Amino acid sequence: MASKLKNNSKAMKSAKKEKKSSKEEKRIISRPILEGSEDMPSILEESSKAMKYAKKEKKSSKKEKKILKEEMISTDQEIAPKLQLLEDDENADSGSEEEFDVERKARALDIEKAQQEEEAEAELQMNIQERHDDFMLPTPEELEESSQKPPNLPAIFQRIKDIVRVLSDFKALRQEGVPRKDYVTQLAQDLSTYFGYNDFFVEMILQMFPAAEALEFFEANETPRPVVLRTNTLKARRRDLAGVLINRGVNLDPLGKWSKVGLVVYESQVPVGATPEYMAGHYMLQSASSFLPVMALAPQEKETVVDIAAAPGGKTTYLAALMKNTGIIFANEFKEKRMKSLSANLHRMGVTNTIVCNYDGRELPKVLGTNRVDRVLLDAPCSGTGVVSKDQSVKVSKSDVDIQNCATLQKELILAAIDMVDAFSKTGGYIVYSTCSITVAENEAVIDYALRKRNVKVVPCGLEFGRPGFIRFREKRFHTSLAETRRFYPHAHNLDGFFVAKLKKLNNDKALASDKGNSEDVDSVITIEPSLPELNTASNSPTDEKSVQELEDMIKSPSENVSTKKKKFFRKDLKNLPSKEEISKLREDKREALRKESKRKLSSDFTSSHVEAINAGEAKKKKHKKE
Repeated sequence: MASKLKNNSKAMKSAKKEKKSSKEEKRIISRPILEGSEDMPSILEESSKAMKYAKKEKKSSKKEKKILKEEMISTDQEIAPKLQLLEDDENADSGSEEEFDVERKARALDIEKAQQEEEAEAELQMNIQERHDDFMLPTPEELEESSQKPPNLPAIFQRIKDIVRVLSDFKALRQEGVPRKDYVTQLAQDLSTYFGYNDFFVEMILQMFPAAEALEFFEANETPRPVVLRTNTLKARRRDLAGVLINRGVNLDPLGKWSKVGLVVYESQVPVGATPEYMAGHYMLQSASSFLPVMALAPQEKETVVDIAAAPGGKTTYLAALMKNTGIIFANEFKEKRMKSLSANLHRMGVTNTIVCNYDGRELPKVLGTNRVDRVLLDAPCSGTGVVSKDQSVKVSKSDVDIQNCATLQKELILAAIDMVDAFSKTGGYIVYSTCSITVAENEAVIDYALRKRNVKVVPCGLEFGRPGFIRFREKRFHTSLAETRRFYPHAHNLDGFFVAKLKKLNNDKALASDKGNSEDVDSVITIEPSLPELNTASNSPTDEKSVQELEDMIKSPSENVSTKKKKFFRKDLKNLPSKEEISKLREDKREALRKESKRKLSSDFTSSHVEAINAGEAKKKKHKKE
C-alpha cells in the first residue's frame, strides 16, 4: 500500500511539472505577439505547434490520472477519500504551494469520518422510521417462545422504548383493537425483566409517573449518585478545605447554589474517607439529600432540639454546626449497634452540645417530657425505595406489607415528635419529617394523619427546589396544604429519592376527632363502650330516644348483624352523637359509681360475716357452759 501511494505521488508531481512547462511556453510564445514582431507568420506557426504539443501532454497527463484513480479504487476501498485529493489537485491553481503528505492524509481521514457519520445517521433515521411504522405488541405465542430462552436484553429494552413512545401519543400510535391496559401490562413485565425489580415495585412506579418518566427513574437508579462532602463549619471554611483537597489530587466543585457547605467530588487520587482532613473532622461524607431536612428545620442558637433517629450522625453534626455548639441536642438512636458510629462522628467533628441516648422514639415524650423542646427532626425509618442506587436489594425485597408496617411505625413516631414540641416556644415549635422513600403511604399519608390527630399545620420548607407533594393520588385525597411539602427524585434532581415536610405546632392540646370530623374515631368510641346508649337517656327528643333504642338493640343483637346496624345508625343520625369530652366525662362518672358500689358491697359483706362469726362464737360458749 505504501509503495503504491509513493508512486502515485511521484506521478502527480511529474504531471504538475509538465503543466508548469506548458504554461511557461505559452507565456514565452505570447510575448512577441504582444510586442508586434515583424516575423509574424513564422512565430504563429511555431506557437501553434507548441500549443498542439501542450494539448497532447495535457491529454496524456489526464489519462495517467484516470488510470491512477482506477487503480486506487480497485486496490482498496479505504483509499477512496484520496480521489477527492486528486480532484482538488487537478482543479487547483498551478501557483499554489504543494501540500505535505501528512496534511493530505489528515484531510482524507476527515472526509472518510464525515461520510461514515452521514451513513450512520441515515441508517438510524431509516430504522426509527421503520420502528415507528411497524411496531406491534408481541403475541402470546411469541412471549411463550421467548420465555423458554435466555432473555434478549437489547430487544427487550427496544420494546420498552417503543411502548413508551406509543403511550406518549396513544391515539395516534396505538395498534388497532389493542387497549391501553395491554401496553401497560407488557411494559411492566419488560421493566421487571430488564431492570430486575419485583412486580409490586414496578406497578407502584408506573402509578406515580408517566411511562416516559418511569423509564427515566429506573435508568437513574442504575447509576450511583455523586460523592458529596459537607464542610464542618465548626472547624473549617469551604474555600480553605477545597484548596487543600485540590492540592491532594481531588477534583471537586461546589455542590450548588442551594448549599453553602457542600462539595461534590468527581474523581480523586486519594480515598476521600481517609485524608488527614477527614480524620481531623473538617468534613463529613454525606449524601446531598441528607442536607435538606436540616436546612428545612433551620435550628437557632441556644435552642433545645431532638433528633429522634440520629445515627450515624450526619444530620446531628450539621445541626450542631448551625447552632454553633450552643443549646442542647438530644441525639436518640434506637439500635444499640449504631450508637458507636454516632458517638465516634460526634467526637471527630468536635460537637460538644449533644446528649446521646438510646430509647424507642415512641417513648421519648415520657423520657424528655411533653411540650418541652423547641424543634424536632424526625428522619423516620423507612422502606428505602428512594435509595435503590445504594442498596440494590430493595428492588426485590419490598412488598406492600413492608410499606404498611413502615407507615404504621412512622405515624406513631410523628405523633411522639409533635407531643414533645412546645407550641408556645419563642423561636421554635417546628417539626420536620423526612424519609428516603418515595411511596405515598410513607409520606403524604403520614402527614395527613398527623394533621387529623394533632393541632399542627404544614408550612413551607424553605427549600428553593423540589417537586410539591401529592394532594391527590389515585383514589386518595389529602389536605391541600401538602403542596408545601417537597419531593426529590434521582432522575430529576440527581439526588436520592427523598421527602421533606415541615410542620408548625399550633396548640399544646392533642387534636380532637370531633374537630376534624373524623367518623372513624366516633365509630371506635361507640364500639369500645357497649353501655353508651344509657348516657343519652336524659334527652327528651323522640329522635334521641329512637337512636338510643337502636343502639341498645345493636348491642344485644348477634355479632354477625352488628356491622349492618352500625352503618344504618351512622347514616341516619350521625349529628346527635355525643362529643369525645362528654363521652370521657360520663365514662369516668360511671367508673366512680362502680367503685362506690363495690366498696359498699365489700363493707356490707364484711359486716355480715363479722356478725355471723360473733353469733357463732356466742353459741359455742353457751353450749360449752351447758356441758
